[in-house]
Amino acid sequence: MNEALARPAVVSRLSDLIGCTPLFELCRTETGSRLLLKLEMFNPTGTAKIRMARQMVLDAEARGDLRPGGRIIESTSGNTGLGLAVIAAERGHTFTAVVDHHACTDKLRAMKALGAELVHAVDDGSDELATAAREELAEELARGQDNTVFTEQHNNPSNGVGYFPVAHELHQALDGRIDVLIGAVGTGGALCGTTRELRTLVPGCRTVGVEPKGSIAFGGPAHGYHQSGTGTPEGAEIGALVDFTLIDEGVKVGDAEAFATARAVARATGLLIGGSAGGVVHEALARLPAAPPGTTMVALVNDGGEKYLDTVFDDDWMRARALLDRDLEREVDETLTKLRRM
Repeated sequence: MNEALARPAVVSRLSDLIGCTPLFELCRTETGSRLLLKLEMFNPTGTAKIRMARQMVLDAEARGDLRPGGRIIESTSGNTGLGLAVIAAERGHTFTAVVDHHACTDKLRAMKALGAELVHAVDDGSDELATAAREELAEELARGQDNTVFTEQHNNPSNGVGYFPVAHELHQALDGRIDVLIGAVGTGGALCGTTRELRTLVPGCRTVGVEPKGSIAFGGPAHGYHQSGTGTPEGAEIGALVDFTLIDEGVKVGDAEAFATARAVARATGLLIGGSAGGVVHEALARLPAAPPGTTMVALVNDGGEKYLDTVFDDDWMRARALLDRDLEREVDETLTKLRRM
């Protein structure tokens, strides 16, 4: 591996461990096509979003918007907040996370453990996603305050820039052979940021975006969904980082299919992936058998499953929301078993 992309043997800051995440071959076809998972849960905090959290803070400091001892404010469902909490602690800032009860409890607890202040935009006990309310409150908290920045992840160009290294890691690891990149579309930073840089390295790579059914980036109908940290719910604006010129195809995957896939992957491989990552893998598995011979498909797995043991991987939680579907899980199990034997 090029030393520029290698993790150092000894570090003095947790953020020095960001990047150089591994690729895991989940399966391959008889024609030599393979599905590789970019395991971003091997970043500190177990998620890709610490990449852009660091970039947003560094750029705010470089502009002079954030000085030593400053305050960072962000609307988050958890993973961005975890990353910002780490970077704030390292760089001597305080961090306020504006959250709702849709976020997994473990993410909220982890942010508090890392020193974050939690402010609930909606505190009526509902577990509905409240992105618009969170954004409004975060902006209000930052307005007129000295040495305070609302990082505004959905519209912050630094979000996309933070993922440029992912493109270089993929290009280097695969010697430039990447035919399809598939990933979740939430803020748009991870998929579009990676794609923007990857196309300078691998111009022919095709990008597929995945959002939950109920999200509106790729059209309606709009309704609630349980995949956390992804999509654009009704009432929220599609983020400026969702660049449709960089997404060759946009698709939707339902909660039941996404969660069944995450559960099946765990049983088949021992790998815990998040619920929205399950949606990405579900779509990738559906496409792989029809891919041209020798295709290399890379799925961005932006979150690990350890944060979802009380939700996606809990039968009672799944059953209470009519999401537990054993037939779907068996279908994914059978697909994985067949492809992993090839």
